[in-house]
Amino acid sequence: MSSPTVGDHLVARLGRWGARRFYGYPGDGIGGVISAVGRAVEKGDAEFVQVRHEETAGFAATADVKYGGSPLGVCAVTSGPGAVHVLNGLYDAKLDHIPVVALLGQSATSALGTSYYQELDLVRLFGDVAGEFVFQVTDPSQVQHAVDRAARTALERRTVTALILPSDVQDADAVLEVPHAHGYTHTSAVPGSLPGVPRPEALQQAADLLNAGRKVAILAGAGALGATAELTAVADALGAGVAKALLGKAVLDDTLDWVTGAIGLLGTRPSYDLMQECDTLLMIGTTMPYTEYYPEPDQARAVQIDVDGTRCGLRYPTEVNLVGDARLTLQALLPLLHAEPDPSWREKIARWNTAWRAWGEERANAAAKPLNPELVVRGLSQRLTDDAMIAVDCGTATSWYARDLDLRPGMLASLSGTLLSMGGGMPYALAAKHAHPDRPVLAIVGDGAMQMNGINELITVAQRWRTWSDPRFVVLVLNNRDLSFVAWEARAMQGEVPFDAAMDVPDLPYGRYAELLGLGGRRLEGPGEVDAALDEAFAARRPTVVDAVVDPAVPMIPPHVSLQQVLGTAKSQLRGDPAARDIVVEGARETIGAAARAVVRHVKGD
Repeated sequence: MSSPTVGDHLVARLGRWGARRFYGYPGDGIGGVISAVGRAVEKGDAEFVQVRHEETAGFAATADVKYGGSPLGVCAVTSGPGAVHVLNGLYDAKLDHIPVVALLGQSATSALGTSYYQELDLVRLFGDVAGEFVFQVTDPSQVQHAVDRAARTALERRTVTALILPSDVQDADAVLEVPHAHGYTHTSAVPGSLPGVPRPEALQQAADLLNAGRKVAILAGAGALGATAELTAVADALGAGVAKALLGKAVLDDTLDWVTGAIGLLGTRPSYDLMQECDTLLMIGTTMPYTEYYPEPDQARAVQIDVDGTRCGLRYPTEVNLVGDARLTLQALLPLLHAEPDPSWREKIARWNTAWRAWGEERANAAAKPLNPELVVRGLSQRLTDDAMIAVDCGTATSWYARDLDLRPGMLASLSGTLLSMGGGMPYALAAKHAHPDRPVLAIVGDGAMQMNGINELITVAQRWRTWSDPRFVVLVLNNRDLSFVAWEARAMQGEVPFDAAMDVPDLPYGRYAELLGLGGRRLEGPGEVDAALDEAFAARRPTVVDAVVDPAVPMIPPHVSLQQVLGTAKSQLRGDPAARDIVVEGARETIGAAARAVVRHVKGD
C-alpha cells in the first residue's frame, strides 16, 4: 500500500470536522486533492459532486450547510480560472454567514513567481472573501494546522476560509505526525462549544422592555430557524405579530393569522403596517438591510437576539442586545415574560392579513398574457409536502416566492439572501437534494437565471438523479422572455425605458430541453393548464421541468409604493416604453381592480 499523500491527509482531516461532501470541478491544478477524494469515495468516507462550473461549486457548498447537509461546506477547484470562477458562490457564503472552506489548486511551487500558466496571486485574490483565514500550504507538515484552523475559523466566525495548494505539494507524502519540536504546532480537530445564553441580568432587561410593550412586533430571520416552538411561545406570550426576513421564511407557518409574511421591498403590506404601528420590536437572527421598512427610529423600543454581537444594533437603535443562540435565548426569556397583551393588536393584524390574502387571490387571478406568474406560484403551496425543500433564484421569482408561496415548519427553503446573485437557484436545489436525497425538491427559477447556469446544472441532475431515494425534483421556470426585475428597476428607480437588446431573454423550450436529457418536461401556457401540469410534475418519478410562459408586464408592487417609484415608472412610460399599455392595464388590475374586488369579497363575507 502506498503512503498517504498530502491530499489524503487533507481529505481525512476535513472528515474529522464533519466535511465529507466535496463540490467541485477537476483540473490539473487540484488533481492531487481530487484523486484523494476519489480514494476516500471508494472507502465510503467521502462524496464528490461534479458540477458544471466552479461558481456552482461555491453556491452548492454554501447551500449544503443551509439545508443541514453538512456542518461545513467544502468546494474544490483548480488553479487560475477555476479559482476566479468560484468567487461568486463564496461571496454568497460570506454575506449570508455560512461556514465554507475553499480548496484552491495552484501552480507547482517551483513555478511560483515565474508568470507560469494559470499562476495567480491567490492569497491576494481571496484576501477579501476569505479574509479571516487564507493560507498557502508549502510543506506537508503544515496540513494538519492549516485544515484545523481553516475549519475552526469558518465554523466559529460563520465565514469563508481558503487553503491554497500547489500541485506538487498535493502529491507529496503526508506528515501525519507533526514533530514535537521548535517551529511546529499541534492542533485539535474538535469544534468549539455551541453558542449559549446571555447573562441573566441582560435577559431580565429585555423581558422588562418587552413586557412594557402594548403593540409588539417580531422580525425573525435566518437565525431563528430551528426555534419555531420557542418563537411561537414568545410571540403568544407577548401577543405579538411576526414578520419574516426572506432567509427566515420557513420558521413559521405563513397562514397563521398573526404571521404577516415577508418584509421589505418584496414583502407584504401587513408586514409594512406591523412595523409602522408597533411600539416594541424584537429582532431575532436578522439584519434585514431595508431600514425604511423598520419602524421610525424614535417610534419603538427594541431588543435584538443574535449569535454575533457585531450584528446587534446594526439596522435599528436597540436598547438591549442579547448575544446567544436564538432557541436557547428564547427559552430562557420565556419564563420572564409577564405581559398582558391587548387582544385588539392581534385582531388588527388578522384583519390586515385577511385583506392581503384576498387581494393576493385577486392579483393571481387577474388576466395576463398568457399566464399570471402569481397564479402559478400560488398553485405550488397546496402541493408541497411537509418535508419539501425549496430553492429560489433571484429576480421576479423571488418576489412571487416571498408573497405567494405558503411555507410551514418542517420545510427547508433558501436562496442567495444577501448577495442576491442570479444563478443560485439550481445549485441550491442540487445541494438540498444531496443533503437529503429522501426529500422532494422544488426550484423556482427565472428564465434569465436558467440560461445563466440552470440549464447546465440540469445535466448534473440528469447525471445523478437515479442515486436519489426520492426522485422528485421539480424545476419551475418562470419564462417571461425578459430580465423583468431589472426592467422594473429601470422603470421605477431610474425612470428609464428598458433597453430591449439588454433586457430581452431568448425563448428557450426548457421542458423539451429537459426531455433531451431524459428528464420530464412540460410547457405551460394558459391558466386552465396549471393544475394538471403541477400535479403531473409533483407526481413524476423523475426530475421534471415546468416551463411556465408568464406575462412580463405583471407588476411587482412594493407593499408601500413611494412617490419616487410612481414618478419614475410614469416617466418611463412618457418616454415611449413599448410595454406601456400592458403595464398600465396590468398595474390597474393588480392594484385598483384587485384591491377593490378583495374589499367587496371581504364585505360580503366570502
